[in-house]
Amino acid sequence: MFETGLLKNKRILVTGGGSGLGAAMGRRFLALGAELVICGRKLDRLEATASEMREATGGKVTIITCDVRDGAAVDAMMDAIWREAPLDILVNNAAATFIAQSEHLSFRAADAILAPTLHGAMYCTLAAGRRWIDGGHEGVVLSILSTSTITGRAFTVPSAMAKSAVLAMTKSLAVEWGPKGIRTVAIAPGPFPTAGASGQLRPEGRDEGWTTRNPLGRVGEHGELADLASFLISDRAGYINGEMVVIDGGAHLRSSGAEDLLRWTDAQWAEQRAARARS
Repeated sequence: MFETGLLKNKRILVTGGGSGLGAAMGRRFLALGAELVICGRKLDRLEATASEMREATGGKVTIITCDVRDGAAVDAMMDAIWREAPLDILVNNAAATFIAQSEHLSFRAADAILAPTLHGAMYCTLAAGRRWIDGGHEGVVLSILSTSTITGRAFTVPSAMAKSAVLAMTKSLAVEWGPKGIRTVAIAPGPFPTAGASGQLRPEGRDEGWTTRNPLGRVGEHGELADLASFLISDRAGYINGEMVVIDGGAHLRSSGAEDLLRWTDAQWAEQRAARARS
């Protein structure tokens, strides 16, 4: 679909790049000529993913352990990256979510979602942007959001709040940083099943109607999201700024994705809280 060198000479950081959609995007970026940095909290996962990526693509992959919830840790990570060379692109992919009745959320549970999803994206964006501006270097920030930014979404309220705030950041910085050569863009994926997200959002007992409710009758393929991300961060998309692109097969036009949970019983919710406590 794309020319082989679409992302040649681009140095890209993907947060939460050790698994799921972050890893899928990273593999595609490498195949298109980019140099990749992936960060996350689990060193063993990062090492395994980086090894697989290098073997599959022959590309350069650097790993950094970092908890993006910690602003000082993010700054230290960016310092380490910049010691070798500036980034060209930041992909805010790290996030957390789970389903819950909002009235049962503790402050700690809410913060567990807001911290990586909102604060982590903000810390990384500000840290990269500051360095780009100080160095007179152009850059791109791509944030992976959700269609909850359009529809709202019951039972994942902290995530919907966080993603909506990152969309506001994307639109605001497009105006503030655009004149400095920095573009900010976003993607709102629909259902792209991953092991981590499926465990949190589609527990046993939940209606598995993803395909029947989707106008296209299927879920998304990771490669489809990776291709869209590759285009948006490339120079070919150089006139796209401050926008969020939805890739969900039209699902958000039919449903927010949470309506089945309105039919859950108190017993089902109690079991879900117990399962989360055990995990």
